[in-house]
Amino acid sequence: MSKEKLLNEYEHLNREHYKIFGLCLSGWIFDFYDLILFTFLIIPISFEFQVTNFTISFVLGASLLAAAVGGVIFGILSDQHGRKKVLQWTIVIYSLGTFLCAFSPNVESLIIFRIITGLGIGGEWAAGQTFVGETVPPKYRGFTGALLQMGGPLGFILAAIVGGFIAPEIGWRECFLLSAIPALMVILIRTKISESDVWLKNRESKSKIRRSFTLTENKFFLLFSKPYRKLFCLSLILAIIGSSAYWLTFSWLPDYLYSERNLSLAKSALWIILSQLGAIIGHIIFGLTADYLGRRPAFTIFSFIMALGIVMITMLWVPISVYPVLIMIFMFLVGFGTGLYGGFGPLMSELFPTSVRNTAMGSSFNLARGVQFFTPVIIAIIGGSYGLSSGIFIAALFALSIGLWVWTLPETKGKKLQELENNRIKLGN
Repeated sequence: MSKEKLLNEYEHLNREHYKIFGLCLSGWIFDFYDLILFTFLIIPISFEFQVTNFTISFVLGASLLAAAVGGVIFGILSDQHGRKKVLQWTIVIYSLGTFLCAFSPNVESLIIFRIITGLGIGGEWAAGQTFVGETVPPKYRGFTGALLQMGGPLGFILAAIVGGFIAPEIGWRECFLLSAIPALMVILIRTKISESDVWLKNRESKSKIRRSFTLTENKFFLLFSKPYRKLFCLSLILAIIGSSAYWLTFSWLPDYLYSERNLSLAKSALWIILSQLGAIIGHIIFGLTADYLGRRPAFTIFSFIMALGIVMITMLWVPISVYPVLIMIFMFLVGFGTGLYGGFGPLMSELFPTSVRNTAMGSSFNLARGVQFFTPVIIAIIGGSYGLSSGIFIAALFALSIGLWVWTLPETKGKKLQELENNRIKLGN
């Protein structure tokens, strides 16, 4: 790799790009797997601890709220200490939290351990997305960002396999023990990839200008300064809407299929795996669409597809259940529509300069996840009175809102990150 040439200035992807992408993707797969696994273990955990869905919803909510805190904290740390270091720290933390869950004597301790897991989960996403966003050439950024986000459905499928087929055989505690293995991945990150050269260059440039630390340099508060305030608030709202659509759909989907549609745990897992296969294809096609048509049109198309699928598997389940193939199609479309989440990383990396990029991405995406502390609780309350299908249906409204709100943000297709740095210098930041 040439010292004069940044990785994102190469015409085509090379071996270094693939190594960075592969390890960041692996981190995100196990990140999301650890988060989703709990939704499949709700039934055996509730049975052992003798608690209601309302109580157990706070355990899931606690990990989402902790993800918000972790996103902010590790976003700031990543902008200060580098993408590679924080990627390692967060993987160790979420693996440790999952490992401790296996020894929970009660719900209270489980909440504490899920909070530890959530802290690591919140920090890992932004570190990985920023790492990839800073190192790939602009013409590949939308596609690689979408492929990286594909770690979500891959992690979901892994969680469905473990929770739906392995957990009944070995128990939920043993599943958590197995889930600590990803911590070993840190060894590969330490030895196989280098730090983001964009971050290193930005640090060197900044150190020549000033070395003292002042309150105005606090990365999080800097997001509310004039140059970034509007974009950050618009991005945060988009992330909140998007995160709400996702968690309103999936936080109780395994239990919805099991308890309300009378499917076995194994069959529920198979239906969900089908939706996640749709998500994998959706992420790939979203990435191609975003690089061809633009970020905003791609978001709108996929959000409307997701909304259609949600309506059909909730409020219209009874009439379409006569034709099982229709359920399969619409479960697939729900997942396919979630391909839009592959656009958050590229879009946000193109909106903010290197000095605050990880903080902005981590804060917006994970503060949005933190708001989802209330999502499992809301679904549990609505489900108790009107059925889980009514609660999950609300996700369709949020999905439609994604496709509309994204147009409040500028189109960033093909934007060079160096242009952001030049604008930052002009603004005196």
